[in-house]
Amino acid sequence: MPGDYADPSVVRVGDDYWATATSSEWAPLYPILHSKNLVDWETVGHVFPNKLPDWAEAHFWAPEITYDKGKYYIYYTAKKKGGNLCVGVASATKATGPYTDLGPLVCQEVGSIDGFPIRDEKGDLYLIWKEDANSVGKPTPLWGQRMNEERTALTGEKFELFRNEKGTWEGGLVEGPALIKRNGYYYMFYAGDACCGRACTYGVGVARAKDLRGPWEKYAQNPIMKKNETWTCPGHGTVVSDGKGRDFFLYHAYSANSTVYPGRQGLLDEITWGTDGWPKFQNGSPALTAAAPYNTNAKEELNTQEEFTASTLAPSWQWFVEQTPKFTVQPGNGGRLLLQATPEKVGSVLSKRTLEADYTATTAINQKQLAQGVAAGLAAIGDPQNAIGVSLRNGEISLWTVKENKETVHSKVAAPTGDLLQFKLTAAKGDQLQFAWSTDGTTWNPLNEGKPLNGDFLPPWDRGVRVGLTAKGPAGSAAVYEWYRLVH
Repeated sequence: MPGDYADPSVVRVGDDYWATATSSEWAPLYPILHSKNLVDWETVGHVFPNKLPDWAEAHFWAPEITYDKGKYYIYYTAKKKGGNLCVGVASATKATGPYTDLGPLVCQEVGSIDGFPIRDEKGDLYLIWKEDANSVGKPTPLWGQRMNEERTALTGEKFELFRNEKGTWEGGLVEGPALIKRNGYYYMFYAGDACCGRACTYGVGVARAKDLRGPWEKYAQNPIMKKNETWTCPGHGTVVSDGKGRDFFLYHAYSANSTVYPGRQGLLDEITWGTDGWPKFQNGSPALTAAAPYNTNAKEELNTQEEFTASTLAPSWQWFVEQTPKFTVQPGNGGRLLLQATPEKVGSVLSKRTLEADYTATTAINQKQLAQGVAAGLAAIGDPQNAIGVSLRNGEISLWTVKENKETVHSKVAAPTGDLLQFKLTAAKGDQLQFAWSTDGTTWNPLNEGKPLNGDFLPPWDRGVRVGLTAKGPAGSAAVYEWYRLVH
C-alpha cells in the first residue's frame, strides 16, 4: 500500500479482503480498502466519513478490522475529549459501512491503545490492548479482559499477558498485538521499540501461550523481522489466512531511502512455520521481491488525475481533522472544484497522500472566478501549522512557508493576465521542493530559481506529507480549480 498507511489491519471474508489503517489527524477517518488478491487495493469508503466519533477529538490511530457473526467491527484508538487515549469500537453489517460508533471500551490514566479482539477456547470474547505507559517513561503491559457480545463494555478483572523487557530489542515498549490460534497455541505478533520518525527502531516479535492468560513464552530468536537496506522500522501488523491455507502478515515500514517520506507504507510478507512451531519471515526482514499470492497482471498506478467531472470527490482526498473544508464539485463544462476559503495560516485544505519521495503536483486555477482577497494555492502539507506552497492572490503569485504557524513569504511576482494559471510543485527526496507557474503548461517560470526550499520540518512524527489545494482568505469566499494532477 504505497503512501501513508500505518498500522494496517486486514481480514478475509469469503473471497474478499478488507483492510484499514491509521488516519492520525487526517480526515475522513480510517479508510476501508478492498482487494481480491492481497496486492491490488482500492479505497472504497471510510469508517467515519463525515464526522468524528462524538467522544473523541484527536490521534485516530491503529484501527483493527474484524468480522464476527455477520458483523464487521473496527477497534480503534483515539484521544477522548479532555482526556487521554482510549480504545473504542464501531460496527457495521457491511465492510463499507455505514458504521455505528459504540464508544470507548477502555481509557486508562496513561492511555490505552491498540485494541485487538479474540475468542478463547470456550468461545468467550476478550479485548487485548496496550497500556501506553511509555508516554510517562514506564514499562508497557499488554492487558486482556472479557468483553460483552455487544462490544459496549469490558467485564471482570483485567489480566496482564506480558510487558516489554528493557535491555532487549523491545526497548521502551511492546505494542500492536495481533493474535491467532494455531496447533493448540495462541500466537501473538507484536511490535517493539520506537515506531516512528527518523530515529525509529521498530521490529516484530512473537510470543505464544497455551492459555490466553499465560504464561507467555517469547521466541528466543526475536525479533523475527527487522530492517534491511530497503525497508526500515517494520512492525504493527495483522495476520490473514488466504483460501489456500497460507498465512500473510500485513504491516508497515518506512522506505529506507527516504525515511519519513511518504510515511509508513503497507507491506505484505508470507509467514512460514518452522518445525519448532514458531513463525518466520524470509531473511528475517521485509521481502525485497516476492511472488504475488495470486496471479495478477495489474500494474501499480501511482499517478492521480482529477478533472472534477464526477459529482463527488474521490475517496482518496483528505483534510485536517479539526478543519473540515466546505467545497462544491461542478461536473459540467469540463469540471471544476470550488474550495471555500478560511483565514487560518494555511487555509482550508484538500489534499492527497504522497506515494513516493519524488513527485510532481500541478493544478490549474481559474483567475476570473477568484474572489478578491482569496489566496488559491498548491502546497506540500505536514499539518495545519506547517506547509510550503505557492498561491495566487489579488493578481500576485507568492511563494510561502508556514512553519510552526508563522508565515514567511519568500518571493512575489505579478500574475499574468488570462483565465487560467497553472502551478507546479516538484519534490525530490521528499523535502527538497521547487515551485513554478505557467500559463500554458509548457513554459514554466521558476519561483525559487533552482534553490529548493527545505521541507524537512513538514511531517509530524506519526504521518507522511500530503500535497494538495489550499484556499486562504475571508470565510465564505472560494478558490476555483479546473484540475489537479499528481505524478510519481
